[in-house]
Amino acid sequence: MTNSAEEIQFLDGPQSRLQDFKVTIRTVLDFIKGFRTLHFAGPCVTIFGSARFPETHPHYQKAREIGARIAKLGFTVMTGGGPGIMEAANRGAKDVGGRSVGCNIELPFEQHENPYLDKWVTIKYFFVRKTLLIKYSYAFVVMPGGFGTMDELFEALTLIQCKKIKNFPIVIFDKPFHESLIKYIEDMKHTGTISPEDLDLMLVTDDVDACINHIKKSIEQFGLQYEKRFKPLGWLFEREDKN
Repeated sequence: MTNSAEEIQFLDGPQSRLQDFKVTIRTVLDFIKGFRTLHFAGPCVTIFGSARFPETHPHYQKAREIGARIAKLGFTVMTGGGPGIMEAANRGAKDVGGRSVGCNIELPFEQHENPYLDKWVTIKYFFVRKTLLIKYSYAFVVMPGGFGTMDELFEALTLIQCKKIKNFPIVIFDKPFHESLIKYIEDMKHTGTISPEDLDLMLVTDDVDACINHIKKSIEQFGLQYEKRFKPLGWLFEREDKN
């Protein structure tokens, strides 16, 4: 059975108890694999965006610039590990000697790890991947993207709004691309389905300096320590990252 067929079966109502138990074990193993890979990645900033933009596209170039600037702040640049915007951000980090990691997803198309990653993990389930991307990040930059990017954006906003995670900065980059999205969010405010202060959870900008300054200023409230907080445990076959 293919990976896609397995997930369709899993989401198609109750399965046998054995089948549901197998999925639970695979989910746990996905989490363990992610924890082992990313535990020593350092404080990260995650950049979300489409896998479909080529190297020559202006969105790719902006993502590469933002990745470089974030790496210069001392953060590890984290992405979904694939091509397009993700590749550009990881590439920008490597351009300036920064750290670059990815949390890849098994898909029948588009998704494969890009060549600008110091380390990466490939995850089977989207919900596990989203958890890992959020778990290790202190800020989020949302570049132009599709359904997956919107899913990740609203996941982060919901968790912050519901106080499930701290009020980490979220930057929505490229005003023209996101114009309709921002109007939709404004409409939600006007109809009362979100609070007016919820709009303060994100910065919408076209300016790279504004993006970087917002991240730098916002994270200072958390007293972020850049030194490594944990030492590797030999009996778990953990190794110190070299970068």
